[in-house]
Amino acid sequence: MTISILCIDDSRVSRTFIKKGLKTIFNENNLTIEEASNAFDALDMCQNKTYDFITLDLTMPDMNGYEFLTTLKKKDIKQKIIVLTGDIQPLAKKTVMELGASGYLGKPFENEPMIKLLKKIGII
Repeated sequence: MTISILCIDDSRVSRTFIKKGLKTIFNENNLTIEEASNAFDALDMCQNKTYDFITLDLTMPDMNGYEFLTTLKKKDIKQKIIVLTGDIQPLAKKTVMELGASGYLGKPFENEPMIKLLKKIGII
């Protein structure tokens, strides 16, 4: 079974590290990772495809992660979303979970917490 992931982050470097980390968790042959450098492109992608899960940065220009989650909710688009952010404040975590995120981890993520979260949301 191939796992499909959408990685949303305005930083190409961050997207590269996220993809590299995910490839250490999953068998690379059974993994498809698409990228979006902004939330507007990601929104279009989510309207046309359901991913096994999405990684989402909170701090992006134009439309941030909170606005992205709010827009998905308003449009009734269902996706499993793991927020990966440098903003590890309890209020940020509470807010994204209320907006429908499936999980929340600091960047850069460590494999064990990510594996635990992926198990919790039924990916592995």
